[in-house]
Amino acid sequence: MVELKENRELGPELRSCVVSAIEELMAENETVVALEADLGAASGWNRLASADPQRFINVGIAEANMIGVAAGLNLAGYTPFVHTFGPFATRRVFDQLFLSGGYSKNTINIYGSDPGFTVGHNGGTHTTWEDVALLRMIPEAVVCDAADAVQMKWIIKEFSKHKGIHYVRGNRKSVQSIYVEGTEFQLGKGNVLAEGEDILIIAAGQLVSEALTVSKELLKQGIRCEVIDMFTIKPLDRQLIKDEVCGKKRVVTIENHSITGGLGSAVAEVLAEENLAVPLLRIGVDEQFGQVGTPEYLQEVYGLTAEQIKNKVIESMK
Repeated sequence: MVELKENRELGPELRSCVVSAIEELMAENETVVALEADLGAASGWNRLASADPQRFINVGIAEANMIGVAAGLNLAGYTPFVHTFGPFATRRVFDQLFLSGGYSKNTINIYGSDPGFTVGHNGGTHTTWEDVALLRMIPEAVVCDAADAVQMKWIIKEFSKHKGIHYVRGNRKSVQSIYVEGTEFQLGKGNVLAEGEDILIIAAGQLVSEALTVSKELLKQGIRCEVIDMFTIKPLDRQLIKDEVCGKKRVVTIENHSITGGLGSAVAEVLAEENLAVPLLRIGVDEQFGQVGTPEYLQEVYGLTAEQIKNKVIESMK
């Protein structure tokens, strides 16, 4: 089991962790380059421009062009990292990612920021409930959802070691800390964060913190929950699911994403294909578009607070 923080206070902003990781990579490897789509101030990537203006490219509001440029840079021997808001890094540029990236065997490392309810006042046009579903469709792509700052920085640095399309989603701002500094992870492997015999909770991203809270609250009612942080949604840790589902009364997936095509769908595929006859409750967003509001307000609107998740689990047990 990985080592967890004793308390889940707010950690550093995830965007700062991304920038710090890329700064370190740039210092170690002169082929690392960063591309931004006119959000340098919002993402903090202007720091990269100050550190090395020759390896920072702001393409303006032209995200599809940014992906094409990144593919071309990789063909020329560079290792590109790109950022824009989640829907613009996936939905808006999907054809370029699929063809110029995946099909052409180019490496592009993507940070899609402010997924789901974290979009806040940017509203429905900037909301992405479908980014994981889209990226799962690209053959051999790696898709991650960072639970906290420690994990986000590790993911960014790990991406630089591999070839292919790599996508990580995460808030720009601070989220609750889960892991102690220096924790090591493994792409494609989930982490068991809490033990329990009754329910298997599989969560990803910012909602891992809520999953741990739900586990503690349900224990007060005599319901023992195992919690897995499935931070790599593709490739999914199928073996861990098969091992840990044994003896459980129910599987619950929790995600800041549509239940169609995301973590819930990925887990459902494993349960069905492996003939694991355990009831499944998928908690996420179902058939809804985004809207304007604070992240806290939107999290409640979409039923993704710890209290709402706990009540859904209890209701499903009836």
